[in-house]
Amino acid sequence: MVKPTRITNDIRALRFAADEMTQAQLAERIGVTRQTVIAIEQGKYSPSLELAFQIARVFEVPLDRVFQYPEEQR
Repeated sequence: MVKPTRITNDIRALRFAADEMTQAQLAERIGVTRQTVIAIEQGKYSPSLELAFQIARVFEVPLDRVFQYPEEQR
């Protein structure tokens, strides 16, 4: 079983804000499969740093607007 990542993302919201871009359109722009985009959106897969930057560039936003990592609870 794949362990979900703690990294969260706003890809779905960003896609809809970008003229309702489909998962397939995003996948084509960043050079991955639609299934990879689905897994990233659902938090089942963490993209490489390079892929994360590519996603941010598509939406023309900073990386931390796309991906968030929760603060550790002490």
